[in-house]
This record gives sequence, C-alpha cells and structure tokens, in this order.
Amino acid sequence: FDVDGMKVAWAGSRHAVEVADRMARLVASDPVFRKDTRTMLSRKELFKDTLKKAAHAWKRIVELRLTEEEANLLRLYVDQPGYVDLHWGMFVPAIKGQGTEEQQKKWLPMAYKFQIIGCYAQTELGHGSNVQGLETTATFDPSTDEFVMHSPTLTSSKWWPGGLGKASTHAVVYARLITEGKDYGIHGFIVQLRSLDDHSPLPGVTLGDIGGKFGSGAYNSMDNGVLRFDHVRIPRDQMLMRLSQVTREGKYVHSDVPKQLLYGTMVYVRQTIVADASKALSRAVCIAVRYSAIRKQFGSQDGGPETQVLNYKTQQSRLFPLLASAYAYRFVGQWLKWLYTDVNQKLEAKDYSTLPEAHACTAGLKSVTTSATADAIEECRKLCGGHGYLNSSGLPELFAVYVPACTYEGDNVVLLLQVARFLMKTVSQVAAGKQPVGTIAYMGNIQHLMQCKSAVNTAEDWLNPAAIKEVFEARALRMAVNCAQNISKAPSQEEGFSELSPDLLEAAVAHVQLIIVTKFIEKLQEDIPGPGVKEQLQKLCSIYALHLLHKHLGDFLSTGCVTARQGALANELLGKLYAQVRPNAVALVDAFDYTDHYLGSVLGRYDGDVYPALYEEAWKDPLNETVVPDGYQEHLRPLLKQQLKLSRL
Repeated sequence: FDVDGMKVAWAGSRHAVEVADRMARLVASDPVFRKDTRTMLSRKELFKDTLKKAAHAWKRIVELRLTEEEANLLRLYVDQPGYVDLHWGMFVPAIKGQGTEEQQKKWLPMAYKFQIIGCYAQTELGHGSNVQGLETTATFDPSTDEFVMHSPTLTSSKWWPGGLGKASTHAVVYARLITEGKDYGIHGFIVQLRSLDDHSPLPGVTLGDIGGKFGSGAYNSMDNGVLRFDHVRIPRDQMLMRLSQVTREGKYVHSDVPKQLLYGTMVYVRQTIVADASKALSRAVCIAVRYSAIRKQFGSQDGGPETQVLNYKTQQSRLFPLLASAYAYRFVGQWLKWLYTDVNQKLEAKDYSTLPEAHACTAGLKSVTTSATADAIEECRKLCGGHGYLNSSGLPELFAVYVPACTYEGDNVVLLLQVARFLMKTVSQVAAGKQPVGTIAYMGNIQHLMQCKSAVNTAEDWLNPAAIKEVFEARALRMAVNCAQNISKAPSQEEGFSELSPDLLEAAVAHVQLIIVTKFIEKLQEDIPGPGVKEQLQKLCSIYALHLLHKHLGDFLSTGCVTARQGALANELLGKLYAQVRPNAVALVDAFDYTDHYLGSVLGRYDGDVYPALYEEAWKDPLNETVVPDGYQEHLRPLLKQQLKLSRL
C-alpha cells in the first residue's frame, strides 16, 4: 500500500504531515535536545536540563517566528515534561475561559511572552477528584478591597500542580470564596507566588517540590509542587470574574455569562489527552513491531535462519490489536477536534442542548483511551522480551511518563461513573419519549436493539461494518438498560447506583468502545488518498472491533447480542486478519513518521541495527566510567581477601 497516503490518513492532511516532519527534524538535529542519557541524570541535573531545553525551545520559536501549530509540535518532539506544558495547557486556557476581557488583556500578553510563568493549582493533599471538597480559602476583606488566601489545614496544601515546585511565578489557585460570612464554593484566583526580581517566594507563601516520582527520567523532569498560604493578600480584581464577581462592597454577583462556557475548555483539554494517548500508544507499538521484525528466536530447520518473532501467532495476537488501537484512538482524536469546534459554535449560539452528551463522551474517551494505552505500553515492553526492560529500549520511561494520565484531569473510574450517570439519565429520557442526540443517538433505536439477533453466519460476515456496529450498539444499550432496571429495584436511586457501580463501569466502557468503533467505521467512509490505504485501514478496524468482541465476549453472550458460535467465528476471522496484516506491519508503523530521536529507543530504530546500538548504549552508563568500580577497595576487596583465607583452611 501507499505509505505516504497512510501518513496523510494518520496526520489528518498533507499539510499536517509536512509541518510535523519539519518540526521533528528541527528538534532531532539540535544537540541541545539530546535525550539519550536522560535516565542516567540525577533529579537536579534532570531539572536543570529541562529548564535549558524549555528556554532553548522558546528561543527557536521566537527566532524562526513559528506559528502556534509549529510551536506546539516543536514542544511535543522535545519530549520532556516541564513547566511549559502547564503554562500553555492549563494556566493560559484557565484565564481565557474564566477571565473577563479586561483580565485577559492584562494577563495573557505577559503569559504569551513568558514575562510570567503560570501553573494550575487545584489539587490538594487531601482532595483530588472531589473538587468541591477543597479547603484553601479566599476570604474577601472589604476594608482593603482584597482577598486573603489561606491554607487552614495541612490537607489544604496544594499538592501536585506541575510547574509549581520551582518554575512558576504565578498560579491560578482554586479556593473557597468567602464573603459576608458566606461560603460560595470553589472559584479561581490569579496569585503571584514568586518575586519577578529574584524568584524567591513572596511573604506568606511556602512552596517547593513534592519529591521524586515513578521511573528514571520520565515525569521527574516536572517540578510537581506543594504550596501553602499564610494569609496572603491579593487585589479583588485577581479573582477570575467571567462567571461571577464580588463587588467593592463584598456582594457576590453571578454574571450573565452562562457557566456552560467552561465546557469548551474541558472538551479541549480532554481532546488533547485522547490525542496524546494515540501518540504514546503508537510510539510503543512502533518500537515493538520493528523489534519483533528484527528479533529471531527458535524455529531453525537444519541450520537455517531462526523465525522472526513477528511471525509467531502469539506475538501477532497480542501486538496487532494494539496497532489497530493506535489508529482507532488517532481517528477518534481527530473527530474530537471537530467536536470541540462544534461545541464552541453551539456555545456562541447559546445552544446548550448537546453539552451533557459532549461532556459524557469526552470523559469516557479520556478514561478508556488512557487506561488502555497505559496497559498497552507495558504489554509492548513484555513483547520485546528482556531487552524491553532496559532504559535504552525507551519503553520503561515511556510507561512511567504516560501512566499518570490515568489519574490527572479526572480519575478514570470517577469519569466512567459520570458517564454511567449520564447513560442512566438517557435511558429514562428515552423511556419518556425523548430523542437522544450525538453519540447516544443509537439509544433512540431501542425497540430494535433490545431484541435484534446478529445475522452473522460465516467468519467473513464479520467484515461487514454494519454487522459489527449493530452488535456493539445492542451490547451497550442492553447493559445500560439492565443497570437502569436493577437501580429501579433499589430502596433509593443513590443506593442502587452505589451498589451497582461495578456493573455501571462496564456499561460505560461498552458505550465508549462503541463510540471508538463507530468513529473508525465513519473514517473508512471518507475519501482516503493512496492505493491500498483504505483496505489496510478496513483490516485494522475489523481487528480493533473483533478483538474487543473476543475480549468482552461474556458481555455479548450474556446480553444475547451474539451466540457462542458467532463469537467463535469472530475469533477465527481475527487469526486470518493477523496473517493479512503481517506483511504490512512494519510499513503501518513507519506511517507514524517518527524520527529516531522522538522514539528514543535502540530497539525501535528505523534502520533496524539493534544489536550494535544496544552494545554501544551500555557503555554510556556512568557505572562503566571506571573498569574497577568505586567501592572496590572499601567493600569488595576485603570480602574477597577474607574468602581467600577461609579457603586455605
């Protein structure tokens, strides 16, 4: 098939391929952005290296007058978490979304020029997912027209915000707004934390880094911080006032701007997280596929060559569904970009009807894609055997740097329960005759889906996208309806929801997997350039869907969507599809178009020259700087000499 055509399908457009290629090469060719010794650095050295790279990246962005699209890609390919991620990804969007026009005019120009560095201080030592439980207070003092920021308890300490520990000068701090003796709940405030002259903490502000995290290198380049306030005063106009204000007299007033506008920012953040899932998963899959094509083991006949590991069916059945998932997440991520634009247009037109559905859809996709990606990176490490455990394989660091995505921006289980709540509400609305929209439109077809039986008779029948879509819709709907019926039997709705929460999680996952399968099928209906490209994508789509069917066969059987024989036919077809994808597997990961620098793996090298690279990489370790190890004289030599004396006895 046409690899260039597949690159366009992956990137979204020819323009996107060209820009990504240009930025990836710009980073790979710059010695400042080297990262091959990153996992050997101490925490202090790593953090200093991160500051150097962030400053150099900004210098290049300014010198080359890069567009926003180019600058974002350059930072992506630098591939080192740091304060910049939170500055652009959370601080700036918070001010854009929650600040008034005057506040945006004041703060955004400084943020855009890096005259200030910002972070997003929400999570506390005692509360993460339960935002309403945050304890930091912002009490209005009308005598001075100021808010007093305070951390009343140890558990009210801000804990985890990236960039807070050492780099940020400012933060958007979330605190309980108290005025006229009344607590008005959680609001955002722009607070300066450090001096713009010498970077020292301002009076009343205690802050630092929370310590080392999982893995070598990885997310340890980020200065996740702790922050405490001791009655720190800020001007009243530093409360983010787009949605509500406190007047000079201390009156709390709602603005006429609807709170639904915050949905736009949330959809944007979650869309980027889903896009990041496809990037991380595709990197791991690229390493595992390339290495599996190089690595040979067993199978030698009469002294002939051994078998490529990629030719073993066990390797294919573990690896190719992950390859298919990388493409599936990429395409659902592209669709989420469209959804973000659509949500914003509807918000401007004051049409809030589709917002609950957009919220549930993005929450579910964030949860399912990040959990599956974290598991998949670890599976790719195992697929690379012992060498996958080496830091130089790139996989341990990729796993360690990715896995927090399962927790930040909403714990994955908490998010799925939000999706489940939305599904239960939708089931009751459908029963009352309301027509569902968007990704839950299928629920409107309740009469058919509750009783339909799959018409699949042969393995090849599963190649029909309509057959796949129908069983996924029926499974999702029946699981949701079953949960709703069981909740209705409970003494109260809340009790029922709590008792059935494990079942509700599974119903939510079924709904989200349906969305991903549907978007993959819809992608195949587009005009896809390049000979053979659509055919390869059809195979990957079938693998993605049928592997899920095989994995969750219990759901499909217990809800009566398929028979045991139809489940067996799906598995039979999977084996055939793996054999068909095998000749193109390496080309399918080459289409991701990643430089060796971005992949950061000796096992996933484009030229396949794995063994010399592994050998060479070993000698870079600081332990090999001396032939005789430090500590030999003090510890090894006395031990060995003592053993020598004993042996003479």
